[in-house]
Amino acid sequence: MTAPELLNETLVTPPAARRGVPGLRLFSMTSGLQRATLVLGLALVGVFVVAALFAPLIAPYGFAQSAADGVDFVRQQAPSAEHWFGTSVRGEDVFSRVIYGARTAVWVITISLLLSLLIGVPLGLLSGYVGRWPDRLLVLFMDAMYAFPTLLLAIVVSIVVAGGRSTSLGGVLSAAVAITAVFVPQYFRVVRNATVAVKQEPYVDAARVTGASTTRILFRHILANVTQSLPVIITLNGSEAILTLAGLGFLGFGIEPTQAAEWGFDLNKALPDVSNGIWWTGIFPGVAIVLVVLGMTLVGESLNEVLNPVLRTRRAAAVAGPDGGGKDATDA
Repeated sequence: MTAPELLNETLVTPPAARRGVPGLRLFSMTSGLQRATLVLGLALVGVFVVAALFAPLIAPYGFAQSAADGVDFVRQQAPSAEHWFGTSVRGEDVFSRVIYGARTAVWVITISLLLSLLIGVPLGLLSGYVGRWPDRLLVLFMDAMYAFPTLLLAIVVSIVVAGGRSTSLGGVLSAAVAITAVFVPQYFRVVRNATVAVKQEPYVDAARVTGASTTRILFRHILANVTQSLPVIITLNGSEAILTLAGLGFLGFGIEPTQAAEWGFDLNKALPDVSNGIWWTGIFPGVAIVLVVLGMTLVGESLNEVLNPVLRTRRAAAVAGPDGGGKDATDA
């Protein structure tokens, strides 16, 4: 299930855990293949994060370095003891660029998700609670953005933000803002639909009767009850952000190679190498993208199966069998 498919899911607040570490409790709720996919996903994401955090210590060279000790690297050199993943057409160490590319991806994912949450969640709360013409205007605008082709929207926003220049900070920021424009409608729709469903609940009416302000009602009484599915969407959007960033870089709207390492740009520059039998300049950045997206998707799908009450009910019914062959509730 992808993030857009979660937008129309009925949100039911799962029972809150009273004791124990939340992460360990979620892990204990999994079993079999589901636990294996969660562990595999966490392992892939963990390697990705470690590579991003310790890139200067792991990478033997800089992401744009093409010489050492006054000697230029051999261009398009095959993998060797000196260059584990070979060198690119510009003479850069491919392994170093793959490692530093993880750092760029983490920055873009973090900034884009934070901006999306800071914009989409408050707007969704306000729209769902207030209603009337502000709700209609916001829904119309967000639906129009949501219907716009994702990559095309990211390209347009990237051009507007970057202004034709791609510095280290500007390139990361423009890519993050471009991806934010894609994600904000998703968070808005999830939070807005959930707010509409819970704003007539007794605890909200009680807060309103006691004279609580709209801001207090939204962020103190409603917010915690409408964000239960956001962890799943955040995880799935992380993988989508990787693909969008790679798409921008591949099409030439990403970050300049001298400013930061970016996997999509490296794939674009590796295209002419394929016909010449030079496989290492494209295979390693491509594998990095595949593994990171796979890891985040596995984590997101596993969390969805654990946190989504509908899926939990279906799974319990499947285990019990058509005749309810499981343990009878009266015997529990």
